[in-house]
Amino acid sequence: MTVLDRYQIESSEVCVREALDEIRPFLEADGGNITLEEVTQDGIAMVRLHGACCNCSMSAMTLKAGVEEAIKKSAPEVRSVQAVNAELVA
Repeated sequence: MTVLDRYQIESSEVCVREALDEIRPFLEADGGNITLEEVTQDGIAMVRLHGACCNCSMSAMTLKAGVEEAIKKSAPEVRSVQAVNAELVA
């Protein structure tokens, strides 16, 4: 497993935020939102779901299929995406 250094983490966070900015309008249209908390040394993007995304039955699928796909296109060094408020995700 590759460990990201500080520069790689900072660069990844910029790319992840840009990817989230691109998909945010789709989430907002359904009353939700998403923010990046951090990218870990292990290459995991930790995100926080907001609004309708917190209790939507499609949140888990949206996180993996939509959000993770967009992030990996922008920041291929990111291995996965996890919600820090995963207990709220259906």
